[in-house]
Amino acid sequence: MESSSKGLLTQVTQFWNLLDDLAESNPESYKKFIQQQLKEGKQLCAAPEPQLCLQTRILKPEEKLLFINLCQWERIPAPQSTTHPVPLSVGRPEDMSESSDVYTIIDVAYNPDVLQAVEKDQMRKDQLIRMAMKCIEEKFQFTLSHFYHITKFKIKGSIQSMKQNLMRIQTDPTDSKEKRSKELTLEQIRNSTVSNPDDFPQLLLPKDHVSGKTGCLIEEISSTEIQVEVKRPAYELKIVVDQNEKPLKTELKVELPGINSVSLCDLSVSEDDLLIEISEYRLHLNLPEPVNPEMTKAKFIKEKATLIVTMPLMCN
Repeated sequence: MESSSKGLLTQVTQFWNLLDDLAESNPESYKKFIQQQLKEGKQLCAAPEPQLCLQTRILKPEEKLLFINLCQWERIPAPQSTTHPVPLSVGRPEDMSESSDVYTIIDVAYNPDVLQAVEKDQMRKDQLIRMAMKCIEEKFQFTLSHFYHITKFKIKGSIQSMKQNLMRIQTDPTDSKEKRSKELTLEQIRNSTVSNPDDFPQLLLPKDHVSGKTGCLIEEISSTEIQVEVKRPAYELKIVVDQNEKPLKTELKVELPGINSVSLCDLSVSEDDLLIEISEYRLHLNLPEPVNPEMTKAKFIKEKATLIVTMPLMCN
């Protein structure tokens, strides 16, 4: 222990001597070096900034309401290019309770550039969200609902607890066993239906794909497929009224050319939005009026390759 401390002291002394020499021989380079270190130090100390909050459900091992706080954090490195993995950091689940409501909060952090790049592109934003959800499933062996919606508030909980949670993840040495990186393509994420996380393909990244600035629990998710185009099918959405012009239900007709069966169709309906995913098609809509998910019915007309979803209005 004593020899180790002496060795460290020697290295520190040598480092300061090198800086002194640099300051004398090349003041401009010394100035740039110091400025760069101050800039990086400021980034490392910056707090994560909440951007949006997702609401979904944990289905397994125990069904529970889940809020995912998506934030931007300077401490997370940006991907080197669109073909390199997208780094993100996932905090530990925190179980909370408010009166009779019990729910879980998980914080997820991306580099600010990543979130800003998808801000006005709903499809790419959705892909980024689903990458985070898949990472949560892999990391904690959860099974999450495929359906989510963005809440009106940016964060569930407090900014202070988010910062403490993510900072603890970055510095906790007890998690050293989780230092391996994972690469999941968006195509694998969209097509995966496995319930056991161990069955999901896990690919170790080459060392040159991982930035040396990342913390011990930066998860690497591949962005290779982020430019893949998913088709948005043609559709007709209307509110059906009775003879007194009272709204009764919302009816959605979706044309799905080339689809012969909807056995693999993933249909999720909430009070205020709807999500359909099948083969290469994906449709996410905000509904004009609150509907009753429990009474929603769907049928597929094979001859016309048309899906019809009937959603009674909540007021009825």
